[in-house]
Amino acid sequence: EDLLQTLLTDYPDLLAGDQIDSVHPRRWLLVSREMSVPSEENGGNRWSVDHLFLDQEAIPTLIEVKRSSDTRIRREVVGQMLDYAANGVAYWPVETIRARFESNCQAQGLDPAQTLAEFLGTDAELDQFWQQVATNLSLGKLRMIFVADKISTELQRIVEFLNVQMSPAEVLAVEIKQYLGQGLKTLVPRVIGQTAEAQQKKAGTIREVRQWNESEFFEELKAQRGICEFECAKQIFIWSCQEIGQPRWGLGKQYGSLMQKLNHQGKTHSILTMWTNGMIEVFNSWQPEEKWKELQSKLQPLEFKLYSNDLRLPLSTLTTDGAPKHFLSALAWWVQEIKAS
Repeated sequence: EDLLQTLLTDYPDLLAGDQIDSVHPRRWLLVSREMSVPSEENGGNRWSVDHLFLDQEAIPTLIEVKRSSDTRIRREVVGQMLDYAANGVAYWPVETIRARFESNCQAQGLDPAQTLAEFLGTDAELDQFWQQVATNLSLGKLRMIFVADKISTELQRIVEFLNVQMSPAEVLAVEIKQYLGQGLKTLVPRVIGQTAEAQQKKAGTIREVRQWNESEFFEELKAQRGICEFECAKQIFIWSCQEIGQPRWGLGKQYGSLMQKLNHQGKTHSILTMWTNGMIEVFNSWQPEEKWKELQSKLQPLEFKLYSNDLRLPLSTLTTDGAPKHFLSALAWWVQEIKAS
């Protein structure tokens, strides 16, 4: 089992990206081996998934490795994987994933930005890639892969069933057989789970994206959330363009996103993201804990939910008299604190 994990770390192509997608073969960027997964907001790390990879479309790919002789390979391992996926979607801030990728690169003596640029191509927008990771997580667009030296018939049936039923998530298994002879060792992967029914059902859903812009974003938000939230979002948008800079628009197929990042003294800080479903995220951007708590205090009594590296509040909570001014005042203070740091 440890050998398989090490081989996947060193040779990610064993995940057979060309079999997963023959038209656009998947390529793999290792975030971390033994990636921690919390089980509650602001909670400690309860589990760790064997590997977390990202593909070239920023789809998180969770890997769980087991030997075929492990008696837990069926029920227990499937339950574990679903735990990892459900809690990763809920409690993995993209900043945590990015930090683990960067620390993993640095541990190997690699430059994280250069490594990512080489993976994506020289013309790629690196910050947009990380924002797409966040978008994919928010939509539940991820991939779960079970890896073993032999995939049992029982596990194959479970994987095929889940892969048909789950969308946009994808569930697969990779069987890696080892052949020895004449002093050579050959590893041959085989992807399991892509039944004709699953491929037909998911056709076009994994790769399809939509490039949002200002007019389409606000038109969709108004249609979904109504005139009051639309006007509130416009007010925040105008302020953020003046105080932070020009926004970046997301690629979500279903939900549009507007991202505001502060470029200051050669560094980029995520400030906020607004979604067409009426949700706003404000990011910690790696500020000291006491400053992060002070921002939370300034945002009271607005209703928000706190996560490990961001807080989220619905636009609906900002539609009362004085609420937008209160929110923007706290946000202005936050931007100044980031600049000062």
